Amino acid sequence: MEKKNIDWSNLGFAYQVTDKRFVSNYKNGAWDEGVLTEDATITLTECAGVLQYAQTCFEGLKAYTTEDGRTVCFRPDLNASRMKDSCERLEMPVFPEDKFVEAVKAVVRANEAYVPPYGSGATLYIRPYMFGSSAVIGVKPAEEYQFRMFCTPVGPYFKGGAKPITIRVCDYDRAAPHGTGHIKAGLNYAMSLYQIVDAHEQGFDENMYLDAATRTYVEETGGANFIFITKDGTLVTPKSDSILPSITRRSLMVVAEKYLGMKVEHRPVRFDEIKDFAECGLCGTAAVISPVGKINDHGKEICFPSGMDEMGPVTKKLYDTLTGIQMGRIEAPEGWIVEI
Repeated sequence: MEKKNIDWSNLGFAYQVTDKRFVSNYKNGAWDEGVLTEDATITLTECAGVLQYAQTCFEGLKAYTTEDGRTVCFRPDLNASRMKDSCERLEMPVFPEDKFVEAVKAVVRANEAYVPPYGSGATLYIRPYMFGSSAVIGVKPAEEYQFRMFCTPVGPYFKGGAKPITIRVCDYDRAAPHGTGHIKAGLNYAMSLYQIVDAHEQGFDENMYLDAATRTYVEETGGANFIFITKDGTLVTPKSDSILPSITRRSLMVVAEKYLGMKVEHRPVRFDEIKDFAECGLCGTAAVISPVGKINDHGKEICFPSGMDEMGPVTKKLYDTLTGIQMGRIEAPEGWIVEI
C-alpha cells in the first residue's frame, strides 16, 4: 500500500486525524457489532457519565513496520486484558477481549497508509478507550457506554529521544493504597497534570511518585514504570498494588531473563536504595525506555553512574533487544507479535 506523504522522521508525539476509527455501543445490556467510521466526532448528552463522574478508561499500543515489510502489533492481548481490569474496577461493561484484538487489526488495516515505514523512528499509536455515554445525575454507573479506537502516526514521546532525562521527587501522591493506581483510568492522569506542568516549569522532565502511605517506596511516574539496574547487572522493577502493570515493563523482564541472561527482581524498592543503582529508566508503550540521568530530591541530586550523555549500557541492551523483537530483527516469544 502506498504510504501517506508525511515527513515521518520529524513527527512529534501528537494527534493527527487518520481515515478510520472503530466504534461500538453498549445498550440494554449488550454490545453491538461495532463499525469502522470516517466520523472523528462524538456527540454526547450534557449529563453523560464520562462528563459528570469521569467514568472512562483507555489503553495505548502501537503498530510497526518490521524490517521485512510486515505490519505488526505488539502484544494487543495484554492491552485487552488490562482494559478488562480497568472496566471491572470502574463498574463499566467489559468489551470482549477477542473483539478488542480484532478491532485493533481492523483499525490498523483501515489506516495502513499511516503506518510509518521501517527505519523512520515513527510508529502508529493506537488508542482504545471507553466512556459512560448515557445521562447520570446521581452518583452511580452509567447505563450506556461507547467503546472507540483510533490511531495516529507519532514520533518519539520524548523529543530528545534516548538522551537521559532529569526527574524530581514529587510532593503530591499519584495513587492511594487500594485506589485506582493499578488501572488505566482517565482520572489517574487528570490528577497528574498539575504536577507535570509544574515539573516542566521547574526544568524537570518528569515526576517520581512515592507510595502515598509511607512515602518511602518508589512507585512510578505519571505515565511510565521505573526500571533500575544494580551494579552487578540485575534488573529491578518496583512492585506495588497501586502501580499500573506496564506491558513494556513485563516484556522487559522476560527479555532480561530469557534473552540477556540477567537476574530479575520484581519487588518493593525503597527510595533510600536508589543511590546505589547503576542505571535508571522509565518504560512504557510511548517511549519504550527513556533513560534517567539524575533525580532531584528537593535540591539534593542523585546522579547515576551511567551519566547524562547516553543510555546506560545495560539499559541500552534491554532497549535494543525489545525494539529488535518489535521490529522483527530478533525472533519474538510466541504470541508477542500479531501480524496485521
